[in-house]
Amino acid sequence: MKKLLLITLLFSQLLIAQKEMTHEVYFETDKFEVPPTEHNRLLMFLSEIESIDIAKISIYGFTDDRGSDTYNLKLSQERANSIKTIFSNNEFDESVITNVDGKGKILLKLIKEDDLSKIRGLNRKVEIIVSSVFPPKAKDTPEVANAKKREATELLKGELKAGDKFELNNILFKTGYSKLLPESKETLKELAAILVERKDLYFTIQGHVCCTKNSRDAIDRKTKKRNLSVARAKFIYDYLAKQGVNKRRMKYVGMRRKFPLGGEPKLDRRVEILITYVGQTTSRNEN
Repeated sequence: MKKLLLITLLFSQLLIAQKEMTHEVYFETDKFEVPPTEHNRLLMFLSEIESIDIAKISIYGFTDDRGSDTYNLKLSQERANSIKTIFSNNEFDESVITNVDGKGKILLKLIKEDDLSKIRGLNRKVEIIVSSVFPPKAKDTPEVANAKKREATELLKGELKAGDKFELNNILFKTGYSKLLPESKETLKELAAILVERKDLYFTIQGHVCCTKNSRDAIDRKTKKRNLSVARAKFIYDYLAKQGVNKRRMKYVGMRRKFPLGGEPKLDRRVEILITYVGQTTSRNEN
């Protein structure tokens, strides 16, 4: 009995230790568009949570106490929906968003008349609750990571023909940016060295994004433009060019979200190489 009680207490403590992060977005009167300042605050929050394994996200919209119940329910739902759209535009997996609900109005408490405007302003909001996976997902072992690195480089060293395409499994991007994750930099360096030597290969770099609706491109948080898949492909293009790969051999294109892989969202924040032509190494001179 004591042993069972101890296990129950330990399990309860572990559940309490599960990481939960919250954020509130505030709106103008009768509006559901996110104000610029609040949008920037939300993007900062997204940067905080993108590194954790997310179990679920709940989004709840609210209004102040003015207006009819029907109007307030509709407005609060529109506010919640607008936040969900920002999550999607910034490459967050919608499958973990379990609740997007308009809760209607928040009643005023007994306060001084002078505080009414301030309190109502704080009630025009969306609450976001993010719960992490517990226990955390296991990371790739060094052996698995090295195997992924070797996969792309070994393919490039072998026999290739026009039409061959392969994923660069260990070249992954920061959510919402064309900036590589730190663990991908070494792989890209090795890839560049091989492509400098393989002067016979002509190819297109295809950029991809995660989690947007209707195959749309995602928004590049750095430039605020909806062309993130293009930006990722161009990042690789520019890097290879700086390392000595002739630009005449390369093209880059954004594929938006046309070809999701169906696995972890981070694997859709990727680039792929499509071989477009294989020439004769001995007869080609890049100078």
